[in-house]
Formats: sequence, structure tokens, C-alpha cells
Amino acid sequence: MKSKKIVVIGSSNMDMVVKTERIPAPGETILSGSFFMNPGGKGANQAVAVARLGGDVVFISKLGNDLFGNQFSELFKNEGIGINHLVYDDQHPSGIALITVDKKGENSIVVASGANAFLSETDIDTAREEIDKAGILLIQLEIPMDTVEYAVNYASSKAVSVILNPAPARTLSPELLKQVDILTPNETEAGIISGIDVTDIESAEKAARAICAMGVKTVILTMGPLGALICDKDRIILKEAEKVEAVDSTAAGDVFSGALAVALSENKDIETAVDFACKAAAISVTRLGAQSSIPYRNELIGTMLNIG
Repeated sequence: MKSKKIVVIGSSNMDMVVKTERIPAPGETILSGSFFMNPGGKGANQAVAVARLGGDVVFISKLGNDLFGNQFSELFKNEGIGINHLVYDDQHPSGIALITVDKKGENSIVVASGANAFLSETDIDTAREEIDKAGILLIQLEIPMDTVEYAVNYASSKAVSVILNPAPARTLSPELLKQVDILTPNETEAGIISGIDVTDIESAEKAARAICAMGVKTVILTMGPLGALICDKDRIILKEAEKVEAVDSTAAGDVFSGALAVALSENKDIETAVDFACKAAAISVTRLGAQSSIPYRNELIGTMLNIG
């Protein structure tokens, strides 16, 4: 069966990464570590994940009309991503992210949004035909909230399933949440949305139930090495994560969301889709960088039932 088209709307950033022993405290300078640049941005990461894992994907994003913007468009084309709705901004540079990664794989990130902050409702309007033909809209929060709400409202009105990865963390309106089919927060994001501090499985269950009560059809709360918690009106299930040695957690949540969208676009049930997403995310944390860490589908083939 042919998979449903996935439209990803979101950010593109050039990640500037320093690998060091530990993340410095405020006011502290650490003279150690290695540096590299890697394409990133939550929207771009998710679009690349969808493409590498076998999905049919179109990406809507705003880039600076600059060196990084040109590199991004060429990269997306090479990945097999639909790029007809990339928008180039002559007034603002492409986004960048400054990332510090410690020896445990934890990270600290500061983003200068650049052109991402100017992705507008008009830019979404020019891609309406793509959204109309899609089965899934995958979106995050590194673009203006008005644009997120506009895109989600339009997709919902066309009966397109909406997956919202609510990162970076922020509170969300009840009106938006009621139009979301699947929300994929991590512990911090779930805590901010629900008002419940997530520190363990029990508090995660309470937070997930609280978010479902706000109108989200399904919450999939990602918990790193603990796995992912699936919550809807009928059930709550914990799916265990793969046991791996983490090197860098950058983009793990993006890989999870992209992989989830791919499996669902192939009409897999939610539990199989979450298993697939957990496996893909586990592979990504064993590698440095954002898009450089994203696995290809052949790396997951044979590791799971019902995924080919």
C-alpha cells in the first residue's frame, strides 16, 4: 500500500557544536572540546528523518538567501525531500544554533532563529495544495506561534492528521491542543503544558492524562532511556527504549517524531509506530550531531515485526 504524504513545517538551522567534558556553569569558560558544524533545526531534522526512513515528504521552511540557505536547499534535494515550498528571505539570515554536548551526551542549546522567525501564514497559504493532499502534518515550535496555529487549524479543517512536537517547551492554548491528533512532548515539555512536574513514570502518567483531558487525542511522552508513554482516552502504555550508550541526544526527539510519522503514514498501529520511533531515536543518540545522527531505514529493517 502506498504511504500517505507527510508535510513537515518548521525550522532550518546550522548547528555549531562543541563537544566537551561538561556544560559550563554561568560565567565559566572551559578550554576543551572539539568543534563541528552540522545542518539542523527541528523542522529540517524531522523532514530528513522522514525521508531517510522511507516517507514521502514535503518540507515548508524559510531560509536566509545566504550560504547556509543554499546549502540547506541542496541538502534537502539530495535527501529526496520535496522543496518546492522553501521560502528565501532577503532580509534575514538563515537560523543558527549554538550547541554544547557533554561526555554523557546531554546538551545545552541556544538558537538564533533568523529567517525561521518570519515564516508566515502567507507562506503556508502558498502550500495549501500540498497540505490538502497529505495524510499527516508534522510541525514543531521553532517558528512563530501564529503560523503554527494557522497551519494546524487548516490541516485539521481538511481532516489531515496533525502531529505536534511541542518543542521548544512552552504553554499551548486549549484551542490548539484540541486540533492535535498526536502530541510528542518530552518530560520538560509535558510538565510545562500540564503543570505537573515530570520526574518518574508515575508523574509522567499523570501529566499525559492531564494533557489528554485538554483535548489532545493521543499523547506520546518521550522519556529518553525509559522509553515512551502512550496515552489516549482508552489506555496508557509504556514502550521500553532500546538499551544503548548515548553519545549525543541532539535531535533524538526529532528522529522519534519523524519515524513515528513514517510508520503511521504506512497505516501501522500506534504501538508498532512507537516501537519503530524508539528504535530510530536509540540509534541516533549513539552518534554525534543532528542530521548526521539520523538513521536510514535499512538500519532498522529486520529489527522489528511488521516493519519492512
